[in-house]
Amino acid sequence: MSERTYDVVVIGAGNGGLAAAATTAQKGMKTLLIEQHSLPGGFASSFVRGRFEFEPSLHELCDVGKEGEWGGCGTFFKDLGLDIEWVPVPEAYRMVITGKDEKLDVTMPFGLKEYIDKMEEYVPGSRESVTKFFDLSQEVLEAIGYLGASKGNPDKKVLTTKYANFLKTASYSVDQVEKALKIPQKARDILNAYWCYLGTDTAHLGFTVYAAMLIKYLLVGAYIPKMRSHEISLAFEKAIRDFGGEIAYSTKVEKILVENESVIGVTTDKGEKINTKHVICNAPRHVAYGHMVEGADDVKAKANREFNARKVGGKGYVAYFGLNKTVQELGISDYSYFIYPTTDNKKLYNSMFKRGDNPVQAIVFLNNAIPDCSPSGTSIISVTTLYKDNAWDDVDEVKYVKAKNDIAKNIVRDVEAALNIKISDAIEEFCVASPQTFARYTGAYDGGIYGYESETWDSLLPRLLMMKEDLYIKGLRFVGGYGFRCHGYSSGYMSGNTKGLLTYKDSLEDK
Repeated sequence: MSERTYDVVVIGAGNGGLAAAATTAQKGMKTLLIEQHSLPGGFASSFVRGRFEFEPSLHELCDVGKEGEWGGCGTFFKDLGLDIEWVPVPEAYRMVITGKDEKLDVTMPFGLKEYIDKMEEYVPGSRESVTKFFDLSQEVLEAIGYLGASKGNPDKKVLTTKYANFLKTASYSVDQVEKALKIPQKARDILNAYWCYLGTDTAHLGFTVYAAMLIKYLLVGAYIPKMRSHEISLAFEKAIRDFGGEIAYSTKVEKILVENESVIGVTTDKGEKINTKHVICNAPRHVAYGHMVEGADDVKAKANREFNARKVGGKGYVAYFGLNKTVQELGISDYSYFIYPTTDNKKLYNSMFKRGDNPVQAIVFLNNAIPDCSPSGTSIISVTTLYKDNAWDDVDEVKYVKAKNDIAKNIVRDVEAALNIKISDAIEEFCVASPQTFARYTGAYDGGIYGYESETWDSLLPRLLMMKEDLYIKGLRFVGGYGFRCHGYSSGYMSGNTKGLLTYKDSLEDK
């Protein structure tokens, strides 16, 4: 078995892994990024069908910003020197409720003042309570920034004085905080539109996670790369190599080697042993400890008790349509839509446990942000929904194609009815990504796209405060949706940056 030695090995070139490898390489660590696929990005990629190039998963990135108003991700990308052409998303969202006895059609803007003003227009008398919601959300965002900077070792006095309200709400759900603030129900329904981006109903979704995401959207807007999210991944790839890092594609890490409860290296399917004291893993923790870590059996058992207590988030399903009509011909002027049959997101969340006519739909008309993203006279639509647990377990090879295509037919029907448009006669290219698709192309556990579900007991604050305790094996850290920042693109990037910096700090202590 051949051997090499590196300061750090990063497993997986998804968003978290790319960010971690770029960070450690920039710090001068001898870095090796290992990816089982032949290209970087994981979900952050693109693919071509016919004359259309589709975005697989990114709807919008909320933490980028612009010159003079950079968000956390934007600052990180800028510091790395990433060359990405960002395009602003025009509106926050349009939400359409289509129930027989429940109708709603609202379009919400970016900008905190603009959003609150529009909310008051839709729900007279909501301004005071909604303003309190966002005041608290801004404190949450500042507190998270402080906790991130503290690397899991915050000053308790700072937390209890400067961020007291953040601590008070840290264990509460979105619903509990909204009720305490006495926000009118209709305003709550509008505020909660983004819940499906986090895949958990607002009765269980931790307030801190949702508040941080929503306030970021409103303060700095949302952006999408001109050339799809693969543009971000390629920019990271270039940065890693420019900083002296190495990337091994089409290579799978088989074992993480541990001795005396410390990392000593990894082995690959190429029959190679790579010596290192530091591993940053973009795979799920329960997968790594259950199947990859070799040695430290007592520690593995303890770690798995914690990780197996967590719920795995939603499984992805996306239908992609290339149309031979423009968005203007369709009569569509907005970019981002949420179409639900009800505002009751608990009912919607429960619908994810059954395959079939899933009513949760997040829709992107990409041409309304990037007019030339498809050939002249055409447009692109992507529709995302989620499934939970064993909703797809009964689908065998014989049923598979019919099962996924039937859902797509229902989606077309629902979109046409909700928006009063006709797309079925304009479909030129059609493609579906099911949970099996995501598992096959990215290695995502069970086709999951949301990491561990963010519940009140396992939300952002507990994860931040437990970063040290989560270090069961010295030198083994985790990033991405199964890391401390919860799921989503921006969280993946920032988790990679944080864990890369912590690994660099650890390496200095090695010397």
